[in-house]
Amino acid sequence: MKKLFIFSALFSLLLSCNTKTTKENNTTNKETVTKTNNSFSKTTIYEGIIPCADCSGIQMTLKIYTDYSVSQNNKFELISVYQGKEPGNVFTQKGNFNTERGLDKDPDGTIYVLNWDQPEEKQLYYGYYSSNPEKIYLLDKDRKRIKSNLNYFLTLKK
Repeated sequence: MKKLFIFSALFSLLLSCNTKTTKENNTTNKETVTKTNNSFSKTTIYEGIIPCADCSGIQMTLKIYTDYSVSQNNKFELISVYQGKEPGNVFTQKGNFNTERGLDKDPDGTIYVLNWDQPEEKQLYYGYYSSNPEKIYLLDKDRKRIKSNLNYFLTLKK
């Protein structure tokens, strides 16, 4: 009987130690995942002034929020300020984006498809060449760079 009591006490002690260790390990793993997720997100900001037909220019700010851990969490914010217009000249678009490889003849170029999950008429396209990722171009509906003597690009904010 004495041996059974000692065995039961040791077994209970052993079980309680294992349960506590498991809980600590789960907490540690959750903290690691959270820290890992934070290190995989990045914000990139491009700014510039593009031409405007009935104002002095459109100040554009494109914010790209990339979440490398979950591609469905890739978000953008496009802020357009029409210069020389009355109040209410600021427009903000928010949504999801996706990327495509290849811009013109550059297979390593990148195209951002803004509002990729919307109908095609609501999608916007910006792209950069692999040789110069600091300059992102507004693209037409065919995902081609707009050929013009006017400025249709934004530059990376540092």
